[in-house]
Amino acid sequence: MFKLYKKLRAKDWALLALLAGLTVLQVYCTITLVDFTRNIINSIMYLNYHNNPTSIPELGKMLAEMVSANGWDYTAEYFIANNGAGLPAEAVNIIRDIASASAGDIWYDGGMMLLVALGCMACQSAVGLIASYVASGLSLRLRTAVYTKVDGFSIAERDRFSTPSLITRTTNDVQQVQIANILMLRMAFAAPVTVIWAICKIQATSWQLTLATVVSVTALVLFLLLLMLFVMPKFKLMQKLIDKLNGVSRENLTGLRVIRAYNAEDYQMAKFEKANTEITKTQLFTGRMMSLMSPVMMLIMNGVALAIYWIGATLINKGETDYATVMAFTQLSSQIIMAFMMLIMMFVLMPRAQVSATRINEVLETPLSVCDPETEEEFSEEGTVEFRNVSFGYPDSEAFVIQDISFKAEKGETVAFIGSTGSGKSTLINLVPRFYDATEGEVLINGVDVRKVKQKTLRSIIGYVPQKGVLFTGSVRDNIAFGKPDISDEKIISAAKVAEADEFINNMEKGYDSEISQGGKNVSGGQKQRLSIARAVAVEPQIFIFDDSFSALDYKTDKKVRENLKSAVGGATKLIVAQRIGTIMDADKIIVLDSGKAVGTGTHKELLQSCPVYREIALSQLSKEELGL
Repeated sequence: MFKLYKKLRAKDWALLALLAGLTVLQVYCTITLVDFTRNIINSIMYLNYHNNPTSIPELGKMLAEMVSANGWDYTAEYFIANNGAGLPAEAVNIIRDIASASAGDIWYDGGMMLLVALGCMACQSAVGLIASYVASGLSLRLRTAVYTKVDGFSIAERDRFSTPSLITRTTNDVQQVQIANILMLRMAFAAPVTVIWAICKIQATSWQLTLATVVSVTALVLFLLLLMLFVMPKFKLMQKLIDKLNGVSRENLTGLRVIRAYNAEDYQMAKFEKANTEITKTQLFTGRMMSLMSPVMMLIMNGVALAIYWIGATLINKGETDYATVMAFTQLSSQIIMAFMMLIMMFVLMPRAQVSATRINEVLETPLSVCDPETEEEFSEEGTVEFRNVSFGYPDSEAFVIQDISFKAEKGETVAFIGSTGSGKSTLINLVPRFYDATEGEVLINGVDVRKVKQKTLRSIIGYVPQKGVLFTGSVRDNIAFGKPDISDEKIISAAKVAEADEFINNMEKGYDSEISQGGKNVSGGQKQRLSIARAVAVEPQIFIFDDSFSALDYKTDKKVRENLKSAVGGATKLIVAQRIGTIMDADKIIVLDSGKAVGTGTHKELLQSCPVYREIALSQLSKEELGL
């Protein structure tokens, strides 16, 4: 948790210092209220004695007669002049206070009580506002830091954390930390200050009353420690169960069509119910255990009040204390118990917040496998892509996914990759924009190792079209201009025409201003791919990467798009991953992959003669006549 406080600004630390000062002032006002309560009770009693001397049996008959005969002023002066005349000093002081008692004392003490109470309220309000401001600001920066960190993750780091878990860490975990910080900032300093101050004040009153308070506080602490022993493991489990529930929910929503197509609603519902029941049982357990706090707290508080009244009554009868002192002690003991309750509540909330903080720190402290160099090298070529003995294996895998791949694509060339499913085609081209870094060998762009160029610089010259068309909420225009927001409308339309998307865009209700729903669910798969191709064309890159980006297009549209690309961006280098022979047969160079290895390199005609794997793929799609065999 405390590692997260590195995100606090100098302004926040200054506010925390102010919060500490206000907390001390608040505690002072609270403790001072006790003194004014005792004063006002004494003032009422003394005024009553002043008007009715016979109501003071403990001072004796002689005193009552003196007061009746000579008045309180003479009586007080007599005992003061005669050094108490055999009465204890405390009794003489009481006689003097009674002699000077007036209704003005009650008004003064009452006014001071109101003033101090208002001061206490103002301090509490200020402390609450500062705590909320600092905690909310910290949460804001944490969410930004987690988002920025995740945004910088390579695919390797994202594979380590599941998507539902990253969402939970960015939202629910940060919220748990925020709630805990608000309470902690309000309690962590106030509670111990209150306890120490109140204990120091009550020690001088009565050891019997102090003992009753100590016993009650000990019982309270033991109960809350026992409660935490049962509840803390469940709090730690809670966040993992939320991850699981989010994962099941996300799976159900994203796979809704498949679920319905296979009538698997009951099966998925059972999975959801299981996850939902697990988290519900955990929450019910923690809720039931925590619900014991209130009644037990009330029992202990009422018990200590009863004990203080009982012991206090005995002490009053013996003349060892007075009613005002007992009332003040009751208030102080309540302050001590409430302070302990705040402390324990803070420690009860901390485990869940600590789990959340640990999960946040796991994200923030995850080292990036793809990092920018401190200084980048200048490109020495233009539009070239070269692989030099490149091998790649995932961090948790012993075997290489691709192994010893070497080739070079010159400017303007089209290099295609083909192979069976799982042969490593997509993994290979993901090394070009540094979604991963090669395990062995070098990947060079424009004559420079991609690890010696900043990611922003590298990706600014690449137009990437993923296997699955990804669109974002906004207009069609916004999606095409996604990589180059300041692009002109003319170039947006030109890019759409290259991708054969202009026609269906104009048929939409608002044309290029038509809204795309989240995930592009209001357009077809082929339309998504064409818009993705238009987005890549719009940035005018030196290198295009098409990761099986023509698979959702019909043969006619596929051919037109490739022809448009050749005429419009012929000077750009194109790397194409494809399953269809028709898409790549015109490529300048075709690399055939099998189990991560290059088993053939050449043109379409050359591979038909020299590469059995390519020949087998080609014959599975086209006849011998179509292939010219």
